[in-house]
Formats: sequence, C-alpha cells, structure tokens
Amino acid sequence: QVQLVESGGGLVQPGGSLRLSCAASGSIFSIDAMAWYRQAPGKERELVARITNGGSTNYADSVKGRFTISMDNAKNTVYLQMNSLKPEDTAVYYCYADVALSSLGGIYTFQYWGQGTQVTVSS
Repeated sequence: QVQLVESGGGLVQPGGSLRLSCAASGSIFSIDAMAWYRQAPGKERELVARITNGGSTNYADSVKGRFTISMDNAKNTVYLQMNSLKPEDTAVYYCYADVALSSLGGIYTFQYWGQGTQVTVSS
C-alpha cells in the first residue's frame, strides 16, 4: 500500500509564504507524476500544480508566478512553495500521485491522495 503524508499548512497573512511538503511511502516501483489540488468551501477540487518525474510542470492560471512545484525523486517527495499568498488561496490542499507498483509480474499505475492540509490566508 502507498501513503501520502502532507505537512506545512497553516495560517498566514496576505502576502506571506508557505511551503507544503508531501512524502510518498510504501512499495513504490516509481512515481510518474505528483500534483497539488485544492478545495475551498463550497467549491470543487481544482488542480493547482503538477510535475512529472522528468520535471515538466503545469500550473493553474491563478497561481502562475506565485507558486512553484518541485519534486525530489530520490525521496519521493513533492513540494509546493507558495509566495504572495492571497485570501482566495484559502483552501484544503491535497497531494496527489500517479504511482507505479509491481504486482503479479507486471507494472501498474495507481492514483493516490493525501489526507489534505489546511491553508488559511487571513489578516
């Protein structure tokens, strides 16, 4: 089984910064991609940023230029550096991973989610 454990959320003032981390553990063959999603109260979950194991990234328009996603392949860990935070960034942030597992002689990719970490931007 695979677990994603997030950390780094909290309360920050507008204009401040936070860094989220998400570490994947378990019987992992490889990680194809990791991402951060967020869900604000009353809204649907949305993609914030995604990174592949090759380093390709994509971002939601609302966070471009403010957020940076990075991944340490050796540690199976993804980071989200969030700068110039705004009140509208307030949400529960979820880590996501496409994980390849070795099973029954084959390699299969499964999707996993973290438990979520609250980010609140308020003065």
